Amino acid sequence: MTGTLYGVGLGPGDPDLMTVKAARLIGEADVVAYHSARHGKSIARGVAARYLREGQIEEQLVYPLTVETTDHPGGYAGAMAEFYEQAAARLAVHLDAGRDVVVLAEGDPLFYGSYMHMHKRLCGRYRTEVVPGVTSVSAAAAVLGRPLVEGEEVLTILPGTLPAEDLARHLAATDSAAVLKLGRTFGKVRAAFEAAGKLDQARYVERATWETGRSLPLSEVDPTTVPYFSLALLTSPVNEGVSGGAEIHPETEVSGEVVVVGTGPAGRPWLTPEAQEALAAADDLVGYKTYLDRVPPNPRQQRHASDNQVEAERAAFALDLAKRGRRVAVVSSGDPGVFAMATAVLEVATDPQWTDVPVRVLPGLTAAQAVASRVGAPLGHDFCTISLSDRLKPWDVITKRLTAVAEADLAIAIYNPASKSRTWQLGEARDLLLEHRSADTPVVIGRDVGGPEETVRVVRLADLDPTTVDMRCLLLIGSSQTRVVERGDGTQVVFTPRTYPAAPDVR
Repeated sequence: MTGTLYGVGLGPGDPDLMTVKAARLIGEADVVAYHSARHGKSIARGVAARYLREGQIEEQLVYPLTVETTDHPGGYAGAMAEFYEQAAARLAVHLDAGRDVVVLAEGDPLFYGSYMHMHKRLCGRYRTEVVPGVTSVSAAAAVLGRPLVEGEEVLTILPGTLPAEDLARHLAATDSAAVLKLGRTFGKVRAAFEAAGKLDQARYVERATWETGRSLPLSEVDPTTVPYFSLALLTSPVNEGVSGGAEIHPETEVSGEVVVVGTGPAGRPWLTPEAQEALAAADDLVGYKTYLDRVPPNPRQQRHASDNQVEAERAAFALDLAKRGRRVAVVSSGDPGVFAMATAVLEVATDPQWTDVPVRVLPGLTAAQAVASRVGAPLGHDFCTISLSDRLKPWDVITKRLTAVAEADLAIAIYNPASKSRTWQLGEARDLLLEHRSADTPVVIGRDVGGPEETVRVVRLADLDPTTVDMRCLLLIGSSQTRVVERGDGTQVVFTPRTYPAAPDVR
């Protein structure tokens, strides 16, 4: 048995304007899919959030572009068509597995909505059901308190992307009209109303039914303030859906790639929208088990967990999957380019067998930034990062670097300060630093920052006890200028001033 595809209309933005059926289907669905731009925020998901339940699979379908240019051989239309094919293929995996899929749609699913592109590609293979929603046109009429149409009046609905001459012609020939898709088209739309002799009758409605919405005469609107979610109305607009549903099954060839994703120090709140997009689009997730467990499971994806000390093998495995056409996300904590997986993947990728495999690196919030934020700004001036692990570099190299940065009076972020097998290095590093730094130098010890066992302590360099530090800790050691200040509310902040005292003039 295959699953059912539901196109669920959410209405114009107020969650209370969703239908009872829409709310029920969202809560019952195995999979909830929604579109978003590359910034990662989804208006549809925000509207439906109160009806989502824990444990549901979410498929975030991220547009490759909105108003940007593209080097796709098919231009904008080609890039979007390829995206819709890939998105439909992702949903088909769930439907084939018997999971019901709800695609969230602002307004009505078949009224200038993205759902129709999924519907056209999947309705011939699966059972589909469309749940209508209140459109922005009806919502705008309600906000204005004006009738849509009366008697024998004719209503025309127009996209603001039409040429100005076409808009003016339609507006002049109709009784009532709604012009959607404003935003950057607003100047052209306003000129079309004026050319049709109907500017004085037109009203403007922005974000209808939202708390941040507004309405005013179209002639009084500042063009620089117009968002995409707005429309222009003649006295009484009305909603009317458009149909889709032709069966289309073109085969889409997806080329494989490896994306090394930085997930930040702990969990989804630290994840960038770009990283979320890559994780959502992947066919395979590869990574150290502890970091892989931070990514919510999706049965459409294959997960390949491994030990923390097999970076090269993990990289080769990911590259081989990509070579065979898979989209692979290599999951790394923090930023993948800071003592993490990006270098391992790129080093292995120099092998001739993988030189044609695309590799991308997506940044993440580093552990150093996370720990620093918890106490203030200890890295507010020049600083460096050093790993105390001597597994991949000799200890004498580490001590030379510590000496150099200590003499240079840099603040220091120390990664990998200790482990079960490395118990003496931190003590030696502390003693070395004390040869160049005051015993009162502040040291910030952050453990599991962002996680359930988070602790952050500030101690003197002389009081740093290596036995209280483990592999889950990161240390920030101040420069000679770093200050610890007690705030009026009793909290303690640490910061390094942005200015540095000038050397005395010895001339």
